[in-house]
Amino acid sequence: MKRLLIANRGEIARRVIRTAHAMGIQTVAVYADPDRYAVHVREATTAFALGGTTSAESYLRVDRLIEAARATGADALHPGYGFLSENADFAQAVIDAGLTWVGPPPSAIRALGSKSAAKALAVAQGVPCLPGYFGADQHEETLVAEAQRIGFPLMVKAVAGGGGRGMRLVLDAAQLRPALHSARSEALSGFGNGDLLIERALMHPRHVEVQVFADAQGHCVHLGERDCSVQRRHQKIMEEAPSPAVSPGLREELGRCAVALAQAAGYVGAGTVEFLLEGSGAFFLMEMNTRLQVEHPVTEALTGLDLVEWQLRVARGEPLPLTQEQITFTGHAIEVRLCAEDDHHTPHTGRVGRFTEPPMVRGLRFDHALETGSEVTPHFDSMLGKLIAHAPTRAEAIAQLAHALDHTQLLGLPTNRAFLAACLRHPVLGAGDALIPFLAEHGDELRSHLAAQRAPGQPALVVAMLAVQFAAAPPAASLAVPFNRPLRFGLDDAVCSLDVQELGAGQLRISHGETTHSAHVEALRRGEVRVVLDGRQWTACAVATTAGRWHVQVQGGDTTVDTWLTELSHHPAQRAGGADRARELRAPFNGRLIALHAQAGATIAKGEPLLVIESMKLEHTLAAPRDLTVDSLSVAAGQQVAPGQLLITFAA
Repeated sequence: MKRLLIANRGEIARRVIRTAHAMGIQTVAVYADPDRYAVHVREATTAFALGGTTSAESYLRVDRLIEAARATGADALHPGYGFLSENADFAQAVIDAGLTWVGPPPSAIRALGSKSAAKALAVAQGVPCLPGYFGADQHEETLVAEAQRIGFPLMVKAVAGGGGRGMRLVLDAAQLRPALHSARSEALSGFGNGDLLIERALMHPRHVEVQVFADAQGHCVHLGERDCSVQRRHQKIMEEAPSPAVSPGLREELGRCAVALAQAAGYVGAGTVEFLLEGSGAFFLMEMNTRLQVEHPVTEALTGLDLVEWQLRVARGEPLPLTQEQITFTGHAIEVRLCAEDDHHTPHTGRVGRFTEPPMVRGLRFDHALETGSEVTPHFDSMLGKLIAHAPTRAEAIAQLAHALDHTQLLGLPTNRAFLAACLRHPVLGAGDALIPFLAEHGDELRSHLAAQRAPGQPALVVAMLAVQFAAAPPAASLAVPFNRPLRFGLDDAVCSLDVQELGAGQLRISHGETTHSAHVEALRRGEVRVVLDGRQWTACAVATTAGRWHVQVQGGDTTVDTWLTELSHHPAQRAGGADRARELRAPFNGRLIALHAQAGATIAKGEPLLVIESMKLEHTLAAPRDLTVDSLSVAAGQQVAPGQLLITFAA
């Protein structure tokens, strides 16, 4: 193996490049048009343009990827995760082209890549599975009948793929047919396969997965478990190892089942067997992912091993470097996925206006492909990077990771940075009691906490407004200004006002309603200021996005607050309100309008779907915020929409 092509993008491409170069292997990056200036393209030994804008036009083009390997002299291919990493036909095409495939044999991918086939194989090996229907008959009436036999609640899942796409929780019979339709649509769009399975749903389980590794000589080991229970939309956003709920005895049993399943399929390489854990020890197979997982750094931190290096060595025909008895686990590791999404997990696109890593102290790792100026498009996944902490104890790892999030600057588009930090500090998670419904049960509480930090009248909001005002130039260094300067900003639907008087030497007197503050503002670097407000010191950075709109991050002590402000100081006062907004539905993000349920003149009840937008590989249903009547439509199904674009106007 002399030159490795990475058939992927972003942080996983960078991750593979790093290990390959350390092993003396040259690398080839591939890229779609939106990624032409991406970091992974610059870091590889050479790069090849796939062309196209979307995944289907680029990273999912088997012919173009094989062509890229031939054109660049690559003799091996690593698929990363996502895209074609679990596609048996792609693996076979790579092998047929005379290249080394860094992954399991196509036969193992076929046997395990389908959730239905994996469960059938697991049953034969005595691996516990939930009651369900995994058959080939995909007629809707068959699925409905099987659902009635299994009983509710149940899960509808796409047989192919993963990442939460094509997965729906069904609580009763009334929800079943809509869930089947939407799951099939999302599965067809994401994986090209609309087949579904149905299984009994556990309402309060943990998601625990086991990392396995096998070589071509017949050896297979497990590298412990990861707890991935903190999820939104059935997608993980936080992973840790070891699981707070897994005892040594249970770990041994989970590992035994995972290894048995892998060996039964003739597995070679890295794989992950995923289980649902209920109560103190009952577990059931979910599926097996026949690739490297997003959360593999957690296992690397715990074991001290480089799993990509293991992948490359096994692909070269070498035996596993260690036996099961030689694998040890040290300390505790936890990872969070930094995503381009708001507090309600709605994906967003945009340009990174400012990015600064936290101080990279011992035990901290940041896998990403970010830099100031990066463009986040609607064509790919919303994940921006992964921040990982490893410490002697779980409490220390959580504290270190929360501190690192506080000191990560990522401005220009909404992210879940603050939401993740709030999750880490929640007492339920701290106690090790977070189950899969954690965000469903505590999400509103976390969002309310974040909203309270940036509410009108809070010190952080005052600092944010000053940061915007003085982002370009600090207050007068010497001369006092005898008159007050009114500042007015929009915060969501509220209008926040301050009167600021410059006293000279960076000193300010601030009137906010009946409250008066004293402040000192000092410019640190472009867009960043230090503010001492009533004796408390803060730092803040402000980045301008669209016209008059600012993204501000404020940090003071153990408080870090993100907020979005709209400049209204030069607008007439009547423009500051949002009276007309109640009559409009605008696109919250980039995407393609794939379904339009509303019609002009129709009366829609609160909570009923108005339309569906596909963005970042997921379908998002926008529902009526109240009982309303549709006045007019400004879009049609199949149309691409942009953030802020008018979609529907409601009657007054």
